[in-house]
Amino acid sequence: MVKHIVLFKLNVEEPERTQVINDFCNAVMALPEHIDVIRHIEVSRNINPAEQYDIALNSTFDTLEDVATYATHPVHVAAAALLKGKVASRACVDYEL
Repeated sequence: MVKHIVLFKLNVEEPERTQVINDFCNAVMALPEHIDVIRHIEVSRNINPAEQYDIALNSTFDTLEDVATYATHPVHVAAAALLKGKVASRACVDYEL
């Protein structure tokens, strides 16, 4: 199994930040009904103001190929587009469980 973790730091201020986070989280949580390679997914706003990233996405797949399938799926691409122009930085790691 593969764990796929992504962190996003946004470059927008409140109240837009909250709206972007809510819209993105809602879109991500709807992905499993469209992308069958997702084994588990969760996404949320960082509640610790002392940290620099705003959103954490944590997902699990059977294989790295499934991560690629997910990444290029049109519904995922549409969810990711909600962050277009609003991300100051992104960090990602994929590792085997």
